[in-house]
Parts: sequence; structure tokens; C-alpha cells
Amino acid sequence: MRLVQFQDEKGQRKVGLVEADGEHALALKDVATVYELGSLALDRGVGLAALATELVGGEPVDYAALLKAGRVLTPIDHPDPARLLITGTGLTHTGSAAARNKMHTMAQSSNAPESDSMKIFRMGIEGGKPPAGKIGVQPEWFFKGTGLSVVPPGSALQMPAFALAGAEEPEVVGIYILDKTGQPFRLGFTLGNEFSDHVTEAQNYLFLAHSKLRSCALGPELLLGDLPQDVRGKTRVIRNGATIWEDDFLSGESNMSHTVANLEHHHFKYRIFRRPGDLHAHFFGAAVLSFAAGVKTAPGDEFEIDAPSFGKPLRNRMERLKEEGLVTVQAL
Repeated sequence: MRLVQFQDEKGQRKVGLVEADGEHALALKDVATVYELGSLALDRGVGLAALATELVGGEPVDYAALLKAGRVLTPIDHPDPARLLITGTGLTHTGSAAARNKMHTMAQSSNAPESDSMKIFRMGIEGGKPPAGKIGVQPEWFFKGTGLSVVPPGSALQMPAFALAGAEEPEVVGIYILDKTGQPFRLGFTLGNEFSDHVTEAQNYLFLAHSKLRSCALGPELLLGDLPQDVRGKTRVIRNGATIWEDDFLSGESNMSHTVANLEHHHFKYRIFRRPGDLHAHFFGAAVLSFAAGVKTAPGDEFEIDAPSFGKPLRNRMERLKEEGLVTVQAL
């Protein structure tokens, strides 16, 4: 089962249950957002999928037309954007580990020791999939931003003027809501473009945190239930209507060095991430990226992430923001 958030012709927000044909959606009654739906499910003590099915009402809407018109929203948002926290973990897929290791050793001699990136990846291979009920090794972790960082399908991913580059990172993203006691509940999974500055990161691994503070995209659909063990699709960079690079997009635990449960534990073990009523979008890591293949993206390029398990593909163009100059702080 997959859900979408959209605006109808009157500008009213709706939640839709995507039909089997993938081209239409059935609007839900009594809720205008997935956050409201999740909160209601918590209050009533019922599952999200069961509640969505119960609230279906009205005629089908043309989901494909909504996408074309730019009326499909991100699959999750919070009334207070600061209370949607965007975080993630890297080095969870074999391809990302190889690319990162190359990135951080290419400025050194060919006899340079193995990078910290590859070391932490090997730690995941050895201890990232503990038995049920046990705690495994912790992964790399990063902060991406808040709800203000997220753009919907079809909208521009904005590259700051000070950035050295901007490129896609196709990932699966876990979406979570915290109940009134601070207990995390998973709403589902969605596609995400984590969009990072790999040139800045390659200068020095300690610049990783800077390289992640960028916009990102989620959607268009929220997949309810368990994540498929083997997620397969394609990721592409399109320039002037022509595909200049594409590769297979692999995810799911069959292609990862950590279990989802282990990644979730090492995020929510921090009490600051268990504030009642918050939402979290947690990126699980990318298997491939165009930067590692030598592609230099440019403003106007379109990124497409397409995995059939998640319905329609996620598409966003990159644009460069204007120079803002020196940011000064004044004494009050």
C-alpha cells in the first residue's frame, strides 16, 4: 500500500491511497495530511494501513495528472517544519563504500592506508546485522536539516552559491512519528534524493558535515509496511532531455551491511530524537552516485530515481542560488 499527499483543484490538501494501476488515487476523508493520519492511528491504537483503508472516500483522482501539474507534495511534513528532522547514515551499501574510499584516498599516494570510510564499512559488514534483540555496531551518521530542507517531487534542488558541486544520492528513507511518550513508530518508507556536495567532502573527510547541509527531495509516495529485502531500480542524470548517466539503484537489507532495525536503534538511542510529536526522515545510504563515475553535474540537470516498489519515480532539477556574500552577526 502506498500513500501520496497532494493539493486538489481548490488548493485543499488531501491524502490519497494509490490504486493498483499506479495512475489514480483514492482520497481519504477526515484527514488532510499523513501526519494527521499517523497521529490518529496512534490515538486509536490501529495500524496505518488499516486506518487508511477505512478512511477511503470519494471518486478516484488522476494521480498522474497531479504529478504533471506539480500538485503532488512531499509524502510527509509537519505543521512546524522545524519538528521534521532530516538525518541519515552512510557506508551501508557496497557501492557507496568503494566510492567513498576512492574519494578520500585519491589525493594521497597509491600506497596510502585504507581510509576511515572503508574501515567503518567493514565494521558494518562484521557487526551491522546482529541477531534479533541484540545491538550491532553503530554506523556513520549525519544531520541533513529540518523540514525546511525538503522539496517535493518536481521542485528544484537548490545548490548554494558557495557550494563546489551538487549531485544526487538515491536512497531509501525511513519515515517516523513519535507518540505522546516519545516512542518512535515507523510510518513507512519513501524514495529520497539526498543531494550532497561531494567535491567539498572530497577535500577533507571532516567537511562531510558541511557537504550534507543541503536541500533534499522525498517522494512521491510513502510505502507502508516492511521494506522489501531487495529494492531495485534505476538512477539517472538527464541534461537537455538526454540521459548522460544512469546506473542500477539497489537497496533493501539484501544489499546492505546493516539491518534497518540496527540503523533505527542507533538513531533513536539518543533521547533528543525521542521528543513526542516530532517526525523524522532518515536516509539509509546510497549504493551508487554519478560523482563516483566522473560525472560533473550542472544547474538545469534533472535527477531521476525510479524503483518500482515505490511507485512513480522521484524527479527534481538542480538550480544554483545567487551569491549572498558575507553573513554578518550583529550584537543585540
